[in-house]
Amino acid sequence: MSTTAPVAPTGALNPSRTTATAARVLRQLRHDPRTIALMILVPCLMLILLRYVFDASPRTFDNIGASLLGIFPLITMFLVTSIATLRERTSGTLERLLAMPLGKADLIAGYALAFGTIAIVQSALATGLALWVLGLDVTGSPWLLLLVALLDALLGTALGLFVSAFAASEFQAVQFMPAVIFPQLLLCGLFTPRSDMHPALTAVSDVLPMSYAVDGMNQVLHHTDTTATFVRDILIVAGCALLVLALGAATLRRRTS
Repeated sequence: MSTTAPVAPTGALNPSRTTATAARVLRQLRHDPRTIALMILVPCLMLILLRYVFDASPRTFDNIGASLLGIFPLITMFLVTSIATLRERTSGTLERLLAMPLGKADLIAGYALAFGTIAIVQSALATGLALWVLGLDVTGSPWLLLLVALLDALLGTALGLFVSAFAASEFQAVQFMPAVIFPQLLLCGLFTPRSDMHPALTAVSDVLPMSYAVDGMNQVLHHTDTTATFVRDILIVAGCALLVLALGAATLRRRTS
């Protein structure tokens, strides 16, 4: 009598399977100090470099430091997550996991939870360094700054999980950065106000999540209170992260052919 391998469920999340997946990923990361250093230390080092690039003009650092406090974690989490997930698929690990009673949603949520835990540490260190060591001057609450930085890092994690489904190698995963990250970086309002751009580019920037991440940071930079615009910005960033995670679960493949 023939038997068939169990099919991984695709329904609702199973909390125990999700947390077990997250714990496995964190155990693997614990034995990969270079990846941990890239995720946690590189954003801090980039902020230190930026601070002393503008050593003679601290106000310039104040103006763009808050925005980059969200952009640096987004970029590093995107890069590390996309490569780590692709490595699991090309090695056959995902194929073995999905042959067990583990749904795609459980797997994606587990990865998001694991990398999200790293993102919390990353965002807290970068925010604390910027505010209390490098002297970043913000008008609003440091906790709101930390919230936006964390949401940006989670968005980078979600984007990395999503694009890993379309890459056949780690090199291809890196190649997605110019296509996914660089246009957002140019159009987010970091270099010039979005309202000053060509109308067509302004329209494109209005649908890119990094634009709202930068807007949220600028709201904290210039306002003491929690504004309606700030609430809109963080809801859009969080909503985009959840949407991309859902798309990542839908497009997840067992392995790369």
